[in-house]
Amino acid sequence: MIKYIRNKQIRVIGSISLGFVREQYMNKLISANRLVGIIGQRGVGKTTLLLQYLKMNYKVTEYLYFSADDVYIVNSSIYDIADEFVRLGGKVIVIDEIYKYKNWAIELKSIYDSFPDLLIRFSGSSMLNIINEKYDLSRRVVIGTMGTLSFREYLKLSSDIELPQLTFEQILAEHTSLSPLLALENPTLYREFLRYLQIGAYPFFMEDEVEYKNKLFNALDKIIVEDIPSLNKIEYSHLSIFRKFIAKLIYAKVPYQVNISALCKEFGVSHPTLGNYINILESTKVIRAVKKFSTKVSKKPEKLLFGNTNILYTFADEFGVEVEIGTVRESFFVSCFDKVYYSDIGDFVVHDRIFEIGGKNKTLKQIKDVEKSFLVIDTDYTSDEKRIPLWLFGLME
Repeated sequence: MIKYIRNKQIRVIGSISLGFVREQYMNKLISANRLVGIIGQRGVGKTTLLLQYLKMNYKVTEYLYFSADDVYIVNSSIYDIADEFVRLGGKVIVIDEIYKYKNWAIELKSIYDSFPDLLIRFSGSSMLNIINEKYDLSRRVVIGTMGTLSFREYLKLSSDIELPQLTFEQILAEHTSLSPLLALENPTLYREFLRYLQIGAYPFFMEDEVEYKNKLFNALDKIIVEDIPSLNKIEYSHLSIFRKFIAKLIYAKVPYQVNISALCKEFGVSHPTLGNYINILESTKVIRAVKKFSTKVSKKPEKLLFGNTNILYTFADEFGVEVEIGTVRESFFVSCFDKVYYSDIGDFVVHDRIFEIGGKNKTLKQIKDVEKSFLVIDTDYTSDEKRIPLWLFGLME
């Protein structure tokens, strides 16, 4: 079995480039932790990252890489493979798409406990499955969630344009000097931003730009028909609810305002069930639930957006709906932050600042008397302290 795996891994790793490496996730892998998992949506680049990790840090005799969905692996014992590998002097074992292997958490635990000198790395596209099962490994495993490409990463990968990584505070304080400088030094920057919004969040745009949205739609559909049922908590007849829910978000065109009671009546489910389904879709990164800014703790989302603008454009194409540019702008802004809230004044609250989102002709009328407020506009650069170009937030990590 080891010989078969090594012959295959040589073919796979040989074509891997080290020209673009997602360093923030690589740092997770090169840590001293013995057991590290990288999870994320299909297509974000987990396999490439794992292979880069091996190519950069180990000799070919020191590592073993295989995918758990390999037909020869599915019917084998990964514990037995690890045992044989350790006896041959192996140092690190990497298992891609681990969730495809039955009882993966139990066997990883046994491998971890039995071979104290072995480093174990794994990945999984079924984030729901891994998050649900990781309790068996809770004292042993470190999980990193790999996100889609930021605009900054997209520029580096697609055009070899290297822009600085910025902090939130830098953008607020220095946008009047940074945006003209970066935009004038890179004349295609704003055009690339518009392209990124449609087909730049997942690295497979490098393979086939024409089929990009078809590939992304197929990946998203697998979340519904494979990942969600894998939890064994969802009635099969209820899978249609997830599709209907996505359709409602698309046909709304604007960020979807949540009415739990009306949705429960329409779908024929209870409040707790619908709340669970919304949480599931958010856990898969297909949607983003945004709560209203309040001093009170609320579980109810105020509005729903798609997880990123590529998902929005892809579903819009599938349903034959024209995309509302305002929704695109808001979706991108929200996708740049882990914590963001809707606001009665302006559009969003981030770190106690108020942000109004709009096009280049948007005025400051709604927030002109509000302290700590900014207008985020869809333009190439600005020289106004209260106006920030939307794309600039794509340089944060």
